[in-house]
Amino acid sequence: MALSMVRPLFVIAGLYDFMIGLVFLFFGPQLFEATGVPQPNHWGYIQFGSLLLIIFGTMFFGVAYDPVANRNLIPYGMLLKLSYTGLATYYWVATDIPMLFKPFAIIDAVMLVLFFLAYSKRLAPP
Repeated sequence: MALSMVRPLFVIAGLYDFMIGLVFLFFGPQLFEATGVPQPNHWGYIQFGSLLLIIFGTMFFGVAYDPVANRNLIPYGMLLKLSYTGLATYYWVATDIPMLFKPFAIIDAVMLVLFFLAYSKRLAPP
């Protein structure tokens, strides 16, 4: 994957995770109600995950800004995507999950592959 493709990939990833984090942080109850997802017994669980997504989104912006200097951060993004995709897929197959979470699993699986391709390319300054 060319350096010219890595920057837009991580800008998109940053926006994706940052925006999802903001939506779940500020509109979690409304989103769960609108999609028919049972609410958690404490919103702190959702808020913590939301803040983590905002942090990772910020990290992806850092990778987009300087992919060469911040290449070492890409594996953490791959681990994030693997964690969500792995858990969501397992529960999707084993017990099913609400529709709200299924598109995120698919998108994160695609991002995992793209992050791997970006990381496997020895990024160098143009």
